[in-house]
Amino acid sequence: MDALAPAIQRLPRERPLSIAILAMGGQGGGVLADWIVEIAESEGWVAQSTSVPGVAQRTGATIYYIETLPPRHGVSPILSLMPTPGDVDVVLAAELMEAGRSVLRGLVTPDRTTLIASTHRTYAVAEKIKPGDGTADPIVVTDATEIAARRVIAFDMEALAQSNGSMISATMLGALAASETLPFPRQAFERVVGGARQGAAASLKAFAASFERTKHMPLAPPRRAGEKQLDTLPVSAGHHKLDALLRRIRSETPEAAWPMAFAGLKRVVEFQNVGYGQTYLDRLRRLAELDREHGGEAEAFSFTIEAAKSVAVAMAYDDVIRVADIKIRSSRFARLRREIGANADQIVYTTEYLHPRAEEICGLLPAQLGRYVESRPALFRALDRLVNRGRRVEVGRLGGFLQLYMVAALRGLRMASLRHQREVAHLEAWLATACDILPENYRLAVEVLRCRRLVKGYSDTHARGLSKFDRVMAVVPMLVTRADGAQWLDRLKRAALMDEAGVELDGAIRTVQNGLS
Repeated sequence: MDALAPAIQRLPRERPLSIAILAMGGQGGGVLADWIVEIAESEGWVAQSTSVPGVAQRTGATIYYIETLPPRHGVSPILSLMPTPGDVDVVLAAELMEAGRSVLRGLVTPDRTTLIASTHRTYAVAEKIKPGDGTADPIVVTDATEIAARRVIAFDMEALAQSNGSMISATMLGALAASETLPFPRQAFERVVGGARQGAAASLKAFAASFERTKHMPLAPPRRAGEKQLDTLPVSAGHHKLDALLRRIRSETPEAAWPMAFAGLKRVVEFQNVGYGQTYLDRLRRLAELDREHGGEAEAFSFTIEAAKSVAVAMAYDDVIRVADIKIRSSRFARLRREIGANADQIVYTTEYLHPRAEEICGLLPAQLGRYVESRPALFRALDRLVNRGRRVEVGRLGGFLQLYMVAALRGLRMASLRHQREVAHLEAWLATACDILPENYRLAVEVLRCRRLVKGYSDTHARGLSKFDRVMAVVPMLVTRADGAQWLDRLKRAALMDEAGVELDGAIRTVQNGLS
């Protein structure tokens, strides 16, 4: 036995080996638990497994618990049904934050526990619902696990499994076998994984890859999610109309803004058409000229760069036409198949939940007609009663697909819609505010552009974001003459992104008002 093998190998077998597995739905936690039990029993040990399911798909992982012990004097031992804090030998976490939760539960202890964890992320509901970046910091979790555990084995086992055509349960078992925390030979693990099961060859391949990875590099350095890498501005896009747009970027914007302007151009052209891309570049040219006139070069043209990003986001707003278009794209169907691990010969059906309101329907109508309906409360309420209910649209079937297809086909009518007219008016008012501030307070003008990220989504989400945006912008006039105005506005923006209800923003606004009074 290797000298680095944990002390568990040398303990007398008066108590069982205890193993806790934390896994979410679809990660094969039950399969992994069954494999471990089968391995122990094949080696003559007594083993027992239990499970406690999580609350929901991503608000709590299922905990599988295994205890195993050699029989003594022909008498089967009595084994526990639940893991006890401070009394677990091995914890296997199929996701990084589940490893952190195992530490919080007290399942990981420095005198006893080997922690085997995959470092990939599957974001929790609490992380997704925040208006801003609500993702937890992986560095904090990895630091905590290294302190709390006796030994840590952590790397991206999900990616390793996918690269070998298997599931994460196989790579986690390979890491467990290589850790030598269980007194069973590698051949016992391989016999169970390579049994008469579908996908056994891929599972064995993933097992072997994880085994070798654990032996040679058991701990991957932690890292935060990197920022998006922007594409460089190409010489040609392969079409004369698109090439004309690329030439405009080169001739009308500072070189520092080219990558962001190219990204923004792709977004707005995909949203509507090439003519809409021309409109985007018209706005960007005007803003770049103002930037040059008011010291942009000394500030690395940050006003133009931020404008290239924020104006594109504002012009490619989320309306029901865009949402319907995204939901029926072939790339989305391919991504869904990839995420659930569907084979090429399997059929995947998707059901979309939609809840339209009268506001969205009026926004789709030609501007004059939409205003006509909104200005008549009785007619508006009648329309709302007709459409305001939840619908489940089966996109995998022809009828459901055609519903979304017909909504997406309204793209050609978008420019005349009431929603588009309102978005343009809001966009121009926002840019006018930034341009008016630019000569007096350059950095504050940049922050005004960044505030556009508060407005996103459609329906209720859009209404809440717009309300926050308006409340933040109402404070801007108080900040124009202050050298630290940009810092104050950034503080308000961050507060607005902290929670959906805007409670943090209310407190931040009061703080700013008191600080400036």
